[in-house]
Amino acid sequence: MQVIRLHGPSDLRLHDEPIPVPAPGQSLVRVTATGVCGSDLHWFSEAGIGDARVVKPLVLGHESAGVIASGSESGQRVAIDPAIPCGQCEYCQEGNPNLCKNLVFAGSAPDDGTLREYLAWPTHCLHPLPDALTDADGAMLEPLGVAIHAVDLGHVRSGMTVGVFGCGPIGLLVIKVARAAGATRLVATDIPSVPLRLKAARSLGATVFVADAHHRESTEIMAATGGRGVDVAFEAAGENEAVEAAIAAVRPGGRVVLIGIPADDRTAFTASIARRKGLTLKLVRRMKHTYPRAIRLVESGLVDVRSLVTHRFPLRESAEAFSTAQKREGLKVIVGEE
Repeated sequence: MQVIRLHGPSDLRLHDEPIPVPAPGQSLVRVTATGVCGSDLHWFSEAGIGDARVVKPLVLGHESAGVIASGSESGQRVAIDPAIPCGQCEYCQEGNPNLCKNLVFAGSAPDDGTLREYLAWPTHCLHPLPDALTDADGAMLEPLGVAIHAVDLGHVRSGMTVGVFGCGPIGLLVIKVARAAGATRLVATDIPSVPLRLKAARSLGATVFVADAHHRESTEIMAATGGRGVDVAFEAAGENEAVEAAIAAVRPGGRVVLIGIPADDRTAFTASIARRKGLTLKLVRRMKHTYPRAIRLVESGLVDVRSLVTHRFPLRESAEAFSTAQKREGLKVIVGEE
């Protein structure tokens, strides 16, 4: 089978490897769609994220769907949950498997991911896809799950005003989920060099403000909300400027949810502003228990994920797919079967 491995910064190579043999409790899955995530781009450009580094050629990819190719469920289309928690540690037992001390996560060193033709994966981590969802829709359920988890952490309720700072695929999905959760007013920001993202946020009903180095967007958001600010701010850019803008634009007593991953593994903001406002800060660690909810949201039409997919590449053109995603030429890039 064909496999894409990352050997170092920006060094993706195509390999020919044996098809894996599933162990007891696993199914063989033919991977049909894998999304390129912002975290994948960190691995691609830096050969690591924070203190986690590539120590051997790594298969990236964790936003995926496929078709079961073994056992009694052969032929079943599925979304692939990339997280395998141990179920035994204190965090799993507390209901927080995303914080598992022994978590295996596809595409995060040292665990190989889904940019390959086949993988053997625990059957209980495979979620059947309804006929109404395409394989690409199935791959989008993982980033949708991150957005759901973020909105849960934000405690978004009916009638709230929500701000999203960074309108990549995760930020756009947060807008969609916050709207489904009852937010009645949405504002969004991004830098002017990514007009497609700003246009997409506007098409979702958000009032869009262009971000700049002086955080004028925060002043504009405060003015637009009558000086009150947003109830919950979601930072989805991975940039300290977006964190500062989110803190400046949220109301006193509000929540700021940090989703983005900074390239230098540092998050900084003006402490006095956050302190005087008495803000609650939450950091997103992937997702938990979200696949069934994500499937229902998409199947019911409450959240559209299909419109975010702008580019598709076959597996052998993964390097081009990553280059396209890195240059922010579209929204979501999918690798897999055409």
